[in-house]
Amino acid sequence: MILATLDVTILEPHWVRLRTLLDGKGVEAAAYLLLGHATVAADPWTGEARLRLVSHEHREIPEADRVSASARHVTWGTAGYMRLLSDALARDLVPAIVHTHPNGRAFFSDQDNANEAELARTARNKRLRGLASIVLGGDGSVVARLWMPDGSTQDATWVQAVDRRLSRWAALSTPHRDAEHLDRQARLFGPQFNNLLRALKVAVVGAGGTGSPAAMLLARLGVGHLLLVDRDVVEVTNLNRVHGSRRSDADARQPKVDVLEREIGLAGLGVAVRTRRAWVNDPGLHDDLRSCDAVFSCTDDHAGRAFLNRLAYYYGIPVIDVGLRMIRRPDGGHDLNGRVTSLVPGYPCLLCGGFINPRRAAEEALERVDPAEFARRKAEAYVLGSGDPAPAVVTFTTEMASVAVNELVAMLTGFHGGGGMIPTRYRRFHMRDDRFLAVRSRPGCPVCDTGQAWGRGDVDPFLGMVA
Repeated sequence: MILATLDVTILEPHWVRLRTLLDGKGVEAAAYLLLGHATVAADPWTGEARLRLVSHEHREIPEADRVSASARHVTWGTAGYMRLLSDALARDLVPAIVHTHPNGRAFFSDQDNANEAELARTARNKRLRGLASIVLGGDGSVVARLWMPDGSTQDATWVQAVDRRLSRWAALSTPHRDAEHLDRQARLFGPQFNNLLRALKVAVVGAGGTGSPAAMLLARLGVGHLLLVDRDVVEVTNLNRVHGSRRSDADARQPKVDVLEREIGLAGLGVAVRTRRAWVNDPGLHDDLRSCDAVFSCTDDHAGRAFLNRLAYYYGIPVIDVGLRMIRRPDGGHDLNGRVTSLVPGYPCLLCGGFINPRRAAEEALERVDPAEFARRKAEAYVLGSGDPAPAVVTFTTEMASVAVNELVAMLTGFHGGGGMIPTRYRRFHMRDDRFLAVRSRPGCPVCDTGQAWGRGDVDPFLGMVA
């Protein structure tokens, strides 16, 4: 049984603990993981089946199970392993064993093959989805594979660690692609920066004032695969801020995503663009979004933000959320504020930051799924309604799109000083300053604080959201 693609994501809280296995002064060490899974029927760019495994829970080898370890082996009993398998079966997770090669590169030795075959047979007898195996090398390399239910193995195309930075280890070196137009940024960040961008699959949800410049910037930055999601068409009132739009597009009511696809294609940058005219929570988009390596949340509705907020934690897919609030005060002054929030496990979510209104999100979802009921409740003053259109000025929306795209660059390069993405940046245009909000997760938040959503992967209902 061979999948077209297998990849493994290790989230920051688990990666930190796994890295300590290499602190044993040259002696091999081991640990367990429970992995969530994302079963993608068809990647939107390749059309191939894909399985993504995401770390959900870390477990140490129980002290009572440890037998012996040296520079060339680590041995432990299986009592803890049997508990791991039982928990994986009960919670529909994939068990994983992790061990180190502290004095060299990561690879699967003949001894690993023999030992794991026995462990995989036990997992197979319990009718699990498989057994994952991960090796960490002392030279910084990482490899992974999955023992399939039929006894075969599949190597991971890549393994990545995701926190405020993204580190990726590919099973095969990325072929060099001629990209002369990216030469100047390679001079700053190195050629590997361009190679990684070319491999990335990035979604932009919302193709308006922030989404359209974000998409254009990502294309020129060298992102190889873009997914553009927006169900709206270009209107005359959009022409002041939707990049690439023309008066003829408004007259013809062209879909915003089609306009962006056209303009990116005309640039001739070799970007593979896929478009979807749908709301972000449309079930037809689930495969598309789970295939992405990062998502830009440029939607102006609370329901869409609530959905992407959960996606980031359930699948370990970094989401960069952009918001603006522009107000003309009664005294004639202006409050002009922009915000960029990065969502990864370990950072507080949008709900804890107060950036989502749960009541508004519920009303927006109701308006989509049952317009008649929404209209009835609005007439009876049970819902707030959408109100007047929000002010929007292209210079401010474009600037915040640039700030958001720079967070992706920071995730890949650490140009902020090694720290990677910033949790929340709040730009006050009228005050000429940036503020970095010290938002904390609310104790017990099921999305970002307890870890129960981190790397949980596929569940029913999707993302644990009841329609």
